[in-house]
Formats: sequence, structure tokens, C-alpha cells
Amino acid sequence: MEPGYTLDASSLEWRLWGYRPNVWRMNFNFEKLEGSWAEYANIPINIPGSVQLALKNANIIEDWNMGVNSTKIEWIENRHWLIGAKIPSEKLSAQENEKVIIEFLGLDYKGIVMVNGQEAGKFDNMFIPHRFDITPFIKENNNNIVLIFECPPENLGQIGWTSKITEWKSRFNYGWDWMPRIVQTGIWDKVFFHKIKDNQPLFNNLKVFTEANKSKNIGKLSISLELNNTALRKHLQISLTSTDGKVVFEDSFSTDQLEFNKVWDDLKIERWWPNELGPQNLYNLHVNLIDENRNLLQQTTKRIGFRHVEWTKSQNAPIDAEPWICNINSQPIFLQGINWTPIRPNFADLQFDDYAKLLHLYKDLGINTIRIWGGGFPEKEWLYDLCDELGILIWQDFPLSSSGLENYPPEDLKAVHEMTQIVNHYVKRLHHHASLLLWCGGNELYELGDTAPVTHKHIMIKSIKEVLMLQDPTRRFLTGSPSGPNIYGNLNNFGTGKNWDVHGPWDLPYTETDRTMSAVKEYWDRDDAMFRSEVGVPGAMSAETMNKYKGQFQLLPASMENPLWRSVSWWIQWEEYLKSGRSVDNLNEYIEWSQNRQMEGLVLALKKSKERFPTCGGFIIWMGHDSYPCTINTSLIDFEGNPKPVVDELSKIWKDNSYLKKYLRE
Repeated sequence: MEPGYTLDASSLEWRLWGYRPNVWRMNFNFEKLEGSWAEYANIPINIPGSVQLALKNANIIEDWNMGVNSTKIEWIENRHWLIGAKIPSEKLSAQENEKVIIEFLGLDYKGIVMVNGQEAGKFDNMFIPHRFDITPFIKENNNNIVLIFECPPENLGQIGWTSKITEWKSRFNYGWDWMPRIVQTGIWDKVFFHKIKDNQPLFNNLKVFTEANKSKNIGKLSISLELNNTALRKHLQISLTSTDGKVVFEDSFSTDQLEFNKVWDDLKIERWWPNELGPQNLYNLHVNLIDENRNLLQQTTKRIGFRHVEWTKSQNAPIDAEPWICNINSQPIFLQGINWTPIRPNFADLQFDDYAKLLHLYKDLGINTIRIWGGGFPEKEWLYDLCDELGILIWQDFPLSSSGLENYPPEDLKAVHEMTQIVNHYVKRLHHHASLLLWCGGNELYELGDTAPVTHKHIMIKSIKEVLMLQDPTRRFLTGSPSGPNIYGNLNNFGTGKNWDVHGPWDLPYTETDRTMSAVKEYWDRDDAMFRSEVGVPGAMSAETMNKYKGQFQLLPASMENPLWRSVSWWIQWEEYLKSGRSVDNLNEYIEWSQNRQMEGLVLALKKSKERFPTCGGFIIWMGHDSYPCTINTSLIDFEGNPKPVVDELSKIWKDNSYLKKYLRE
């Protein structure tokens, strides 16, 4: 809690105006919140929220999920969008020795903040929060705020040059093999107004680290924080309570005693376990700043858990190999789950239930790990809270990703500095979560020429590592996914000991001479990868869902001739289907064939990999769920949250913990 008064800006009445670029500079009336030259004016918009959904709700654009309607909304990128509201002056007008701060937790992507027609600040990074002191611009009454969102970057999509991509905006929106171009503009996370006194005692940058004894219910807690000058010689009250209110411990001390950090050992706690392996015990850590008269000056609460994480080498691994067996509380476990991509392209509009529905489904299926993929965004707090509750470990990518033509991370110093700011924020925001397992540089980052995954020698990766060593040395850092000597595991390099964490295949691993399941079985029989952080097989979604979103198009043929299938061209199987002698005009027959093919391929791959434990430490499927109604994709769950047939069979393997009998914990 911020001291003083805080207002959640979602309670205000926000409006939207759309202009051709810069026309608003000649026309918009910031005092009256009117724009007579605006092409689109005074449209209601929810905050958080996207311009796209506001326009759809106002019947200005059609549903971009229907047919190929996404191509009809690309004009939105070529406008400046103004989002504004009146500020309740009676609550936020600054008195003497007070200041008013506005805090944006997520802005997508670049623009200007105007308060009463005056520029209060600029923003150009969607991965970090933005705070502005708006005190100089606040009047006694009739206050307002307007955000001007400028045109987003032209192209950050799947195909390009990673070294040239230095605009910090989610890339998947620009088109991926599972997503057409739908480039969001809007306020993607919460907005707060804070009114505080100039000399208000404050602490910030609270860091909370926990650790458990690996074999006993004994915990260690460490905290550190930064104090402003007026908070010196005040007091801190610390208490740790279980979620049912039971007090584990309490402490109180002068802020003068907190020179660096304070540690409490031998706490009697219950350890936190991953899904299917034990309970997810969580605790509330309360930190209160009080004065000499015991008046509360500031308070905050973090929900935490205690677990011990240790990485050990895979069985028979070469001496120089990275460790790929994850041990939680002395229990070696097989990391199994899915690659998590944003639920929707207009993720600003997502609600808690959108996350809860998916994550509860994944938990019930038996997964214990998700990898938050580097082409998306840092996700809303709901995801991390839910993963804490559900026992789902998080592999967190930073926002760097491959580009097809070249996959080498940026080297220029400005981009490196901006990335360190992003890393600092990710750590500050997420480090206390029990579910957070490791940090990762990003997705498919390679040396020039794609000769191998990028290493710590790259200046961007080296700088990320240096920040993490200072800010969160408790967690493992991977240079990228994949990592190690090889990018891919294949028949030519199996047995070399150089397949550490590899990617692929994303389809059945046939050979040039054998396109049967015998070749697929041989591939997985010979596999020696120590970890597989991306494996997939495409499968069609249901006929019911296809018919719902097909728009004006026919569903067959399922080929490049059909606009409905062209956007998922990577996964088209039509020729293989026809060669099997099946019907050219029977949609249900094609879907059954495709889904059975996905089932057979993925079930074999997961089963063989899990049977190899502890020579193989984990298997993460690409990908979990559709963000768009793809007629076919490597996803397990379709756009409406319906599992494909493969999911039931995968769940049986995920829930089979017989492999642990050899490694029972103490």
C-alpha cells in the first residue's frame, strides 16, 4: 500500500479518440476533452483495455477472429489514439507539501502523457512500469489526463533480424505461425493515482527471498529494502502468517538496524511443492513501517512460499554438461508441461477468469511447469499468483526472440541498457513468487549463422546475467531456450553428448526414406537430449469451432489454396492426408486423421522422454493453447479452451509418477 491516498484509475470514465497522426496537435481541446477533427470520438474504453476491443464494442470494427477479418483492422496501427478521463479533483488536488503521482503498470506501447493539456512525460517500453509526478500540472479543479498513443513499430514479427529489433513491444502481435497480425494498442495493466506528502517516510524496492531445508520443514527468510531519509530512525514490524491467519513469527526493530538485509533462520514452516508432489503451502509476509508513536506510515504484504531448489546432472551426462535434473525439496522431478503464450492478442482486456480457467485445467491435467515464452509479454500478476497456488513452476523468458532470417541478439549499448532495465523490473516484480523456477534470456537466440545457441559471451546475455547475479542470485539463469552445444537433436548427433536443452521437432520426425511411425519411434528410441523445452505435433481443431469462426469461407480444402488455412501454412498436412487415400471432401474425416496423428506423435515422444528420466530432465510441449482460432496448430487446447483429444492421453503420462519410486524423498 502506498501511504496517503491511492485511487484505482479503472473506476474513472475513460474515453477514446482516433486521429490521423499528429492531427490532434492542431485540434484536440484538452480542457473540454473534445476533438472535432477526430475520425473516431468519445468512444467508451475500459482501463485496462485495448483500442481494438473498444472499437469492436462500438461496432466500428468487426470481430477479428472471424474468417480473415484481422486484415481489416490493420489500419488501427496507422492512427494516433487518445485515451483520456477527468480526474476527481476533490481527492487528488495537491495541497502544500503534497505531490500527486500517476503510476502505469503497463502501457502498449509509445506515446505522451498529458495532464491538463501539458506534457507530463513520455513512455516507449511496454515491459516496464511508468511513474510520473503530475503535481506541477494539477489545478484546484477541472483536471484531466490524456494519453496519446503514437503509431507502433512497423514490423516486429516472426521473420526478420533479431539484432535489429530494439523496440520493446510484444512481437507475437505482428504475426507468428499461430497468430495473424493483430497489433494491440492500449493500457494493458493497472493505473493508479497516488497522493503523498513530500516528506512522507517511505521504503521501496522490497526484496524477499526464502529457502527451505531440503529435507525438513524448516525455512529461512531474508528481506532487504531501501529507505528514504525521513524513514530513518523509524521502526519496521515484520510478521509471517499462514493463509489461515496463524502467526509463524513476528519481529520489530529500528530501521537503523537494516543496513543491508535481515535474515531469520530456523522458521517452522510447511514446504511448498509442485503439482502432484505435495501441498502448495503459502504464507503472507507483512512489512509495516511505523513511527515512534506506533502510527502506521506504510504497509505491504507479499505472499511467499518456502522450497529448496537444486539442479543436478543428468545420468551419464558429459562432465562439461549443464545440470538438467531439477530437485525440489530433495525430490528429483521430471519437469513436464507446456509453453505458455499470451491468451489473446488483445491481452489488455484479459480478466482473472481467463487465467484461472486455463491454469486450473493445466493443473488438473497433471503438468508441473510452464515456460513463459519470450515473444509475448511479462503476463499479468494473476498468472503468477495462480501458479503459486496450483504448484505450477515457471520458466520465465525475458522478451527476446528469434527472427528466422537472423537470431542474434542486439549488441548496441542503448538496447543492452534498456534490457537491463527490463530485467531489473522483472526481478523486482516477480522474485518473491514460490512458483518462479528460473530466468531465461529468451527464445531461440543463436550465434551468427545459427551455428549454436548464444552463450554468456554475448554482451546482451552477459549484461542480463550480471543484473541477475546482483538482484536474484538464488535462481538459475539460462542463456536462452534452447541452450548448450546443439540447437536441435537429430539422428546425426544422437550419442555425441551435445544435446543438452534442444528444440523440436514440431512435427513427426520422419526421414527422407521413411515416412511412417517406425521412423518416429526410431527417433525417440535413439534420443539422448537432457532436456526438451519445445516439442510439438500439429493437430486440427474441432469442426464445431472451425464452423464458428470460418466467416464467409469454406473449410475445405485444408490447403494453401484456402485463405482460412494460409495463415497457418507451417502446419498444413493436406497432401499427406490425401496420399493416405482419404476423402477430399469430408471435413470430419480429415480432422479425425489430423488429431489422431497429433495424439500418436506426442504421446510417443512424451512417454519415451519421461521413461528416460533421469537421463532426460524434462519435456515442455509447444504449445499449450491457441490465442487465435487456428484451423490447425501445435496447441493442445483450442481458442475456446476445449482440449484436443491428445490431452487425455498426455494427462495419463503426466500423472504417472511411478518413475519417482526410485527417488523417494526423505
